[in-house]
Amino acid sequence: MPEDSVKVAVRVRPFNQREKDRQAKLIIKMQDKMTMIINPDGNNEDPKKFSFDYSYWSHDGYVEENGLLVPRPGSNYASQQDVFGDLGQGVLDNAFEGYNCSLFAYGQTGSGKSYSMVGYGANKGIVPITCNELFKTMAANTDSNKRFEVTFSMLEIYNEQVRDLLSKDNPKGGLTVRQNPKLGMFYVENLKRVPVGSYEEIEKRTEQGTASRTVASTNMNATSSRAHTVVTITFDQIIKNETGSETKKSSVMNLVDLAGSERADSTGATGDRLKEGANINKSLSALGNVISGLADLSMGKKKVMVPYRDSVLTKLLQNALGGNSKTVMIAALSPADINYDETLGTLRYADRAKKIKNQAVINENPLDKMIRELKEENDRLKRALDGGGVIGGGDVTMSPEDQMQMRKKMEEEIRAQLMANQQLLSDNTQNWDQMLSEERHETDAITQADNREMSKKKTMPHMVNLNEDPMLSGVVFHFLEQGDTTIGRKDANPQPKICLSGLSIQKQHAVIYNTNNGVEIEPVGSHGAKTKVNGLPLAGRKQLGHKDRILFGSNHLYVFMNPLKPETDVDLPAQITWEYAQKEIAQAKGFATGSAGMTKEQQIAQEQILEILPMVSEVNAVSEELNKQKNFEVVLISAAAQEGQGGQKGTRVMVKMKNLLNGNTWLWERGKFMNRRYLIQEMYQRYLDGEDVSHIKKEDDPFWEPTEDVLIGTANVFLQSLAFGLDFDDKVVITDYKAQEEGFLYVNVTPCTQSGKPFDEEYFVESPNELLKKPYHFKVTIQSADINKPRFSKGVRIKYKDYKGDFVETPMVSGTLQPQFKHSKIITFPEVTQEHLNFFEKGNIAFLVYGVQEDTVPDRRLLKLSTRELRQMEQMGNMADNGRRGTIFGNDAVVSDQSHLKTEIVLLQRKYERLAQKEKRMQQLCDEWSKKNPEHQQFEPFLRSVSAVANSSGTRLKTRVQLLNQVSEEKDDDIISLYVFGEEESALAEEADQNAGLIEYNKVAKHHFDYDKPAIPRQNTFIKSRSFDSDSLGSVDLEPFMKAPRDHENNNKPRNRNKNELNTSHRQPRARSMGDAAAQNGGQNGRVTKSNGKDKDGSSACVMQ
Repeated sequence: MPEDSVKVAVRVRPFNQREKDRQAKLIIKMQDKMTMIINPDGNNEDPKKFSFDYSYWSHDGYVEENGLLVPRPGSNYASQQDVFGDLGQGVLDNAFEGYNCSLFAYGQTGSGKSYSMVGYGANKGIVPITCNELFKTMAANTDSNKRFEVTFSMLEIYNEQVRDLLSKDNPKGGLTVRQNPKLGMFYVENLKRVPVGSYEEIEKRTEQGTASRTVASTNMNATSSRAHTVVTITFDQIIKNETGSETKKSSVMNLVDLAGSERADSTGATGDRLKEGANINKSLSALGNVISGLADLSMGKKKVMVPYRDSVLTKLLQNALGGNSKTVMIAALSPADINYDETLGTLRYADRAKKIKNQAVINENPLDKMIRELKEENDRLKRALDGGGVIGGGDVTMSPEDQMQMRKKMEEEIRAQLMANQQLLSDNTQNWDQMLSEERHETDAITQADNREMSKKKTMPHMVNLNEDPMLSGVVFHFLEQGDTTIGRKDANPQPKICLSGLSIQKQHAVIYNTNNGVEIEPVGSHGAKTKVNGLPLAGRKQLGHKDRILFGSNHLYVFMNPLKPETDVDLPAQITWEYAQKEIAQAKGFATGSAGMTKEQQIAQEQILEILPMVSEVNAVSEELNKQKNFEVVLISAAAQEGQGGQKGTRVMVKMKNLLNGNTWLWERGKFMNRRYLIQEMYQRYLDGEDVSHIKKEDDPFWEPTEDVLIGTANVFLQSLAFGLDFDDKVVITDYKAQEEGFLYVNVTPCTQSGKPFDEEYFVESPNELLKKPYHFKVTIQSADINKPRFSKGVRIKYKDYKGDFVETPMVSGTLQPQFKHSKIITFPEVTQEHLNFFEKGNIAFLVYGVQEDTVPDRRLLKLSTRELRQMEQMGNMADNGRRGTIFGNDAVVSDQSHLKTEIVLLQRKYERLAQKEKRMQQLCDEWSKKNPEHQQFEPFLRSVSAVANSSGTRLKTRVQLLNQVSEEKDDDIISLYVFGEEESALAEEADQNAGLIEYNKVAKHHFDYDKPAIPRQNTFIKSRSFDSDSLGSVDLEPFMKAPRDHENNNKPRNRNKNELNTSHRQPRARSMGDAAAQNGGQNGRVTKSNGKDKDGSSACVMQ
């Protein structure tokens, strides 16, 4: 039997408007059958190359003619007709030959799957063109001995449940999928198969199925992009031979639009204890495993088990993928750099699929023989049923209960097989024309209803639905006749004129008034029915304008259309889309949706926010309806506050769940939240089906989570001081993800010896380059903390990363809001490199502060409140506590950091000391010259000496001095540093090197000067060192810029200073640490401007005014 490989095609779409607005970069290239993808972050990385049967370039090179997209002369644009010519025509030809055919589309949501399969407007896709051509070919038949029969079915698989889209009555839990024991194929029991006699009838039935999808997805809170749609067209050719007997040549065409692939990755729910519970990702994951297994078989591997039974989708596609079928896969590609990972995944998926080989045969059987065999099999099944099934009574290993259960199951299977066979007999014996005539009555009724709807659209105000799937938008219409139109649930008494169901829909939800003065909407009920108009909550009666957007509950989104008064806001787009309405809702919540000046990471974050916001609203609505006492909100976690995210850069979109009774919180990654959301949808559906979900085990409840340590906030210490041999000894503010103050952390970062001993008082590095190729050690000390919120008294611990990226953690300190950690760690660089200096200059240590959470007993008064009331209290508290609301994207924030400012101040002080000594030395030379007799005043030597000092940057030398209170025994405390300038500078430095780094004091005494220290201004307020968050915007106010930190229980004391007098000249001790620099001197007012920059010698500086 000949093998036939699965044909695989890939197609890239144009940029959508959002991608154009963001000036997206094109990452796809095509050349003949070759498709290449370019990593936008890969610098000079070579493109990844893939070869397929067809590579369709539909990104650009087209023009529009009467709504039809056609190739521009000379371009390589692949039109809908081109795609059909290669793929659809082959499906059609194979169907007429009697082969089973399958065509399925794969790709992420929005990649163009539906456009290729169904198309929009005049640009018909493969499915409608194939159906149209099928009936054209049938109409051209002139053979009187050949007749044709075509049946149509349409189903949807969502969350492992099968829904018949052509039937109004779907059982709870969906239709049953069974296996034909004789043929080994799976089929859907009781699926409606409609006889059709023209392409127009197929079109009407497709519209019927699409409308059914829309209503169901809205009422069930289902995500249409996570549903698979399967259209099955059975094409039978009945051929009469010379003897008068008939032979049936049958072809089953499966046209499959798969769910969006971007959320089917196995890592989406990493770390979720319930990740195996969600069925939502099961189908695509199972399909991937089946394709991999079939590819291995095709490459000659033995003992490969292909897991068809792992999902409903793979059961139904078993024949298409690994059996009797000629199969085509079209993979839809997104061209923008922001979708690189998803597009690469699609290409790899398609690359595996092309390795699969099928063995297709012509399905041709004598009709009489088929009928006879079906009757014989039915007789056998009836006898088995009359005899109590196939269970024998002699099996002693089974209990009577087990035998009864198995007998019952077998009887059920036999009855199902009898029904399936009877249906096949009916299809083959019943008059086809009669069946077609009966179904046409229903089709005609649908057509007439559509015509009445069409005429009403032009004369009557109405609402039209919006859906995230463009195919499902503009499908449902509600017409608003003169008078009152009530909206609510169907179980209300009296029943509303427009019945909606689903989350947050009240029995009596809203009323729309259509009068001569216009159309108005008003919410109903004292419980605050959830209705929004143009993104804002509806508080009272409101006039509706043409193209206003209305959201009822959590999911029912409509556009109000008024053909009698079509005036509208000039800023509105010509067509209102789901995306536009969701952006409007997001903006009303405080989220900015503009993209100008965004980085790629910010664009991705914004995409995720707009995607996840309606889901969070939905889960909050379920929490209220099931009274789960939980609140959910979208949060942005800065890069500094992220732990263990596998190299995640930039801001991360997460969801915070909060227990409204005791304040405990959890942060969920986007993938984990989406997994939980699907589980919550399942739970809510069971609730709607009448199941009591209030007493399920907490381990099975998607709203429950065991307590875990929560990130209180982060405190950042910048390391610029280490590059100059200075330490940082201060308190830094702990801020949460909203930049709200949660407390203070007392930290010391000090250069030290390998054993951890701090360097002497005078240690200072003039230029960071002096450290290159030398060992360097510094000690991180966490002394203590002040925590604001009392609930964290149960325990606090700190985590931070060392230079290698390994986490260091303190022990947990319990029972206090002022924990004493007394933690220290020495970090060593065996040899300093430029990378280390860059780390000092631009890097920081982010201290993650965690608090212990416990399931405490809540206030009894809170237990009496509903979840809705608790959420209202929470929202009021947030508004009172937090003046800043929402999330803003834009240019990177200016970092306000006290440690940077203090470093600048100390460096300036060092520079001042050096220049002051240089000036004193020059004055000394001038005084010496002026005191000489005129005959001894030689100008050239004098000029040479002054010039040498002026042009010298100075050499810092150490010398030993005699302290007034020290008469014997030399100690390190009597060593001082001073700068030497001038002609003797080199000789003195060389002598010091030969004497263990010390020079005799009498040789440098003339270079030891007393000078005034610079007056460092001191303010009365303390600047908070904020953690960097790309969400925080605005300029940084640098005034006031400094205040000495208060001592905290002796944990923030500066290092001991040598304050003894010298026997030579008075020396004021310099500020050694960053924390003490500001406190060293008070005096005249001053401030640092924002024009901080670099001095000529490369040292950082800020302008003193």
